[in-house]
Amino acid sequence: MEMSALEVRNLTLSVDGKLILNDFSLTIPTGEIHVLMGKNGMGKSSLAKTIAGHPDYAISQGKIIFHGEDITQLSPEERAQRGIFLAFQHPVEIPGVSIANFIRSAMNAQNKKMETVAFYKLLHENMDRLELSRNFSARPLNVGFSGGEKKRCEVLQMLMLQPSFVILDEIDSGLDIDALKLVAKNVNSLRSGTFSGLIITHYQRLLDHIIPDQVHILEDGKIIHYGKPEIVRELEEKGYALLDQEEAL
Repeated sequence: MEMSALEVRNLTLSVDGKLILNDFSLTIPTGEIHVLMGKNGMGKSSLAKTIAGHPDYAISQGKIIFHGEDITQLSPEERAQRGIFLAFQHPVEIPGVSIANFIRSAMNAQNKKMETVAFYKLLHENMDRLELSRNFSARPLNVGFSGGEKKRCEVLQMLMLQPSFVILDEIDSGLDIDALKLVAKNVNSLRSGTFSGLIITHYQRLLDHIIPDQVHILEDGKIIHYGKPEIVRELEEKGYALLDQEEAL
């Protein structure tokens, strides 16, 4: 039996004294993409940052297992080296650091060094896939970017780093229809038997283009429902009250 890509086991997380996740568990098999949904403030982004190792999200109980290895105590850099990539809901601005230099530094840190000519050839190929102009790579990271540019920049980093596990935290926010299709197409280009991921979203529209294997609903720090992608359309029509109705039946 093949081991799972990611297992979050009985995780409890508090931030600034507030309980965010309570005995939370989630398993994502290798080769599958799962979706996490839920009302605002339920801890979806907190979970994403915890998996990625953000220092402000230290867990008090539980484990995070990645391809059979306990990574609970590993740094964000060590988790990234093992293949975990987080596309932020609100990507940070880094004045004075160009996109090209940022990506090259990240690749070097992950032992994916390339000669200059080869690096820029690959960078430009991936920029073309995202319909980004050549001068885009010289701009300071996320400084003055539109919402769509920030999200395409996140996907550009993902294409360059080739992670085995991605967490897409509301990658669809701020995207128009064409940009959404473009982002989804490039995420799908990475799908394989060894590529896995977790998508955090509120809406069906992204899932029209990236078809998930499973959908999980988070509420009060725990998964209260999981099922096939069809549940998302029902949620859009009836809201999260739908789950209360199912529970009552």
